[in-house]
Amino acid sequence: MANLKEIKLKINSVKNTQKTTKAMKLVSSAKLTRTRQLSEQARSYAKKINEVLSDIANRVSKVHEEGNVDKAFIPNDNPKTVDIVLVTADKGLCGGFNMATIKTVNKLKAEYEAKGANVRLRAAGRKGIDFFSFQGVELAQRVGDLSSAPDYDRAAEFIGEVVEDFNNGITEKVILVYNGFLNMLTQELRVNELLPISLENAKTEENDSSMLSIEPDDDEEVLNELTAKYIDFNMYYALIDSLAAEHSARMQAMEAATNNAKDRVNSLTVEYNKARQAAITTELIEIISGVESLK
Repeated sequence: MANLKEIKLKINSVKNTQKTTKAMKLVSSAKLTRTRQLSEQARSYAKKINEVLSDIANRVSKVHEEGNVDKAFIPNDNPKTVDIVLVTADKGLCGGFNMATIKTVNKLKAEYEAKGANVRLRAAGRKGIDFFSFQGVELAQRVGDLSSAPDYDRAAEFIGEVVEDFNNGITEKVILVYNGFLNMLTQELRVNELLPISLENAKTEENDSSMLSIEPDDDEEVLNELTAKYIDFNMYYALIDSLAAEHSARMQAMEAATNNAKDRVNSLTVEYNKARQAAITTELIEIISGVESLK
């Protein structure tokens, strides 16, 4: 059995760790509150821009001859080149948050490669970059400090290179993968096919009213501008949503670590008391034995 000094040092060490994890939980909780509010606002905007884009794209497809639609809206089930854009955290200590995204990316990569497609990875977040770099996987694009501090202009610049490759025919499909915020206790893996844009939810009612009145000569220009805005904002929203989920995951991880530290302190305290009792008993036996030897 370890001596009393060693056990006491262990107890103090675990208590210090417990204080650290508890503080980190509180910090993550505060950050989550702010990021969650921003995420909810961004979600409302993303929903509205998706609705307007679908409406305009549907109008354009009706005006033009059948099949004469922008390539960004033409489905491609057998792409030759696929870009997977993944968003992970810049920091750890958030449980399986990052690995859930990485596993999904690896699964998608294997599925498309099995179909003969060339898969390129573009990563935002140090954890994803570090993982695939360690695995020897070449990254077509990387940015290591964007996921911890989402910025619209930088997000647009990052995804702009992806869109440029798609427009130039280098890439035929773009998939966005990230771990999003569902609620305070749950994160949800999200796999969005960013390009081509799906029009499954497009409004097709003839009498449907639209907030926008577009002249026939301007419809393509408006659609192109709105498409660019749609892609840029979806990238920005993914970063915000992922950051909120990261804080949620870290808050849970730190709470679990704090509880484990508490349990460890309790078990070490019991061990300390047993060792102390054993030491006292030993001393009493020695004293009694000494007194008996003097008789």
